[in-house]
Order: sequence, then C-alpha cells, then structure tokens
Amino acid sequence: MSVNSAAVLQALAGITDPYTHKKLDVSHEGCEVSIVGNEVDIRLVLAYHTRDAQGSFFTRIQQALSTLGANLRNLNFDPKVISHEVQQGLRPIPGVRNIIAVASGKGGVGKSTTSVNLALALQQQGARVGLLDADIYGPSVPTMLGLNERPRNIDNKMMAPVENHGLQANSIGFLIGEDAPAIWRGPMVTQALTQLLTQTAWDNLDYLIIDMPPGTGDIALTMAQKVPLTGAVVVTTPQDLALIDARRGLAMFQKVDVPVLGVVENMSVHVCSQCGHAEAIFGQHGGRDMAEKYNVPWLGALPLAMSIRHQTDAGNPTVVADPDSTEAKLYLDIASKVAANVAILPVDTSGSRPKVVPRPL
Repeated sequence: MSVNSAAVLQALAGITDPYTHKKLDVSHEGCEVSIVGNEVDIRLVLAYHTRDAQGSFFTRIQQALSTLGANLRNLNFDPKVISHEVQQGLRPIPGVRNIIAVASGKGGVGKSTTSVNLALALQQQGARVGLLDADIYGPSVPTMLGLNERPRNIDNKMMAPVENHGLQANSIGFLIGEDAPAIWRGPMVTQALTQLLTQTAWDNLDYLIIDMPPGTGDIALTMAQKVPLTGAVVVTTPQDLALIDARRGLAMFQKVDVPVLGVVENMSVHVCSQCGHAEAIFGQHGGRDMAEKYNVPWLGALPLAMSIRHQTDAGNPTVVADPDSTEAKLYLDIASKVAANVAILPVDTSGSRPKVVPRPL
C-alpha cells in the first residue's frame, strides 16, 4: 500500500530538529513532500544553514517514515536566515544580518583557528559569511586565509572586503606591514576596530564572525558593548587555567546582554599521529562542565591535531583543506549548532522603531 502525504506530514510533525531542539515546521511554507510509490522526497525550510554533518536529520526522518513502510529518498534544505535581536540601543549594520563574536578569556587556546574554521564551515553549508579580525595587536586571519593584499578603496569612503575560500574578510593585518607593530593605546584600537567593522562594504552576509581580542579588558568590553552582536561563542581548553579566564569571558557577555551561543572545547584530546594513542593532556570535560554550570549550550570538542595546525598555517584551513576529515566534520557540526542557536533567538525589530535624532540646542 502506498503512503500518502498526510501521513508523512503527521510523522514529520513529531520529529524534533536535532539542532534547535524544536519540532519541525510542517506547514505549507515550511515543508514540501513528494511521493513516488513508497519513496519520499522532502524539502525542509530552515532558519539556518546545515549540511547535517552527523546525519541526524536524515536518520530521524527515515526512522519516522519506516513506521509507515516508506523510505526517505532525498532530503533537501531551504535555508532562510534573518536578522536577530542585538543589544538594546543598537541596530544591525548594513549588509550583515547577524554578528557572532568568538572569544576566549586568554590567548593561546586556539580561538582564531576556531573562528576561521567556524566561518568556513558556515560558508561550506551555504551561508554568506564574513570574518573580521579584531585582534589588533596580533592579527592572524591574513595568514590563516592565505591573504596578503590590501582592501580595495571604494570612493574614498569604504573598503571592499578581501576574499578567499568564499569568505569576505578584513583585518588590520591587511593595512599594516607583516612585521609592523601596532603600538596603539586603547582608544586608538577601539576606533580602528570600529572603522574596520563599519567602513567595510560587507556584501549581504548571513553571518559576520568576529575573532575577538583575547581577554576581558577595555577593548573586548567596548566591543561587546558597542558592536551589535547577535551572540557569542566562547572557546576554551579543558585546562583549569584556561577555564578560569573563559568563565570571565562568558560572564562579560552575559553582563552586557549578549546571548552566549555556546562553548567550544579546543585541544580536548591529543591523538598521536604515529600510533593513534589518545591522551587528554590538558584535562577532560572542562568546557562541557563549564557550559553545564552556566546553563549555556555545549557545542562540541576539537582535538589537538597536527593537521589542523599545518593546514591553518599554510592558509588552507581544515574545513577546506580536508573537508571529509573527522576534524572538518566536527567544525561543520559545531557550525550547524551555532547557526541553529542563532535561529531561535528573538527576531530583530529595530527597523520598525524610529531612529532617535538629537535636536540641536
């Protein structure tokens, strides 16, 4: 007996989205079903991009259809990303729907590597993505993306983002010499970052990833208060010293009303490239325990792998260098979770509010 679309939709209505943890939208606008015999093709409209790296969507839907005697032949996603709420008094910047800060309480935990691969993973899943290097004193994005060109000037008013691997990017590293130090005080750094953000002609981005400066000092705090952030991702290692500072970074975002989209644990385990022995040299489960303690999402753990370092140093990060690797699939899964956690946030309504223009005295 052939299955019918009403039965398929009823089965789908009971499935929980593995990333948003909400029931699937099976309305006419949210789901399209095509049936040939017992073979079913499904198109889902999602508020985020995903390649379903772990196959969670496909598995859940196939299990539901199997109770009807049907088989899932094709599953396609139709992503529609919108702008979400930012801090009170701020508005999203032109050309960017959502800004996501990637931060850590201290340097040396792989924050920039995570930022670049997260941005590339979102882009690989079909999103339009930009990357802003906000580490004025130690810009690393140019090296990680294999770029050494200056942004093109647009009418002496704006900078065109530099592009590689499908990403739009900007960094102070594009504007100063490779070995030139940025000997600037806090206010100058903040002004430079503001210019990089607002004077770059970002082109229709779903997400702009900001690789934040390390720490919770004046620069990071100013960025968290003045940049219209949709949310933040906190990167740490399992080591107690890193966790202490990561908790400070997490608390900083919570104090300025920026949603924490989740915690990533970097360097969670080292796998010997010669014998395959795995060892948690920085401790175990520190990031996961921190996420649980502060009631924020746990995004996943990444290994301390030689390949990640080699690929990133060569300007060809893991997600594009070896897209079928275990490490790349971990980044893709983290990207899906980040995008889904953005999708369930309140929608931006600032465009419907009148701008407050001060009257001259």
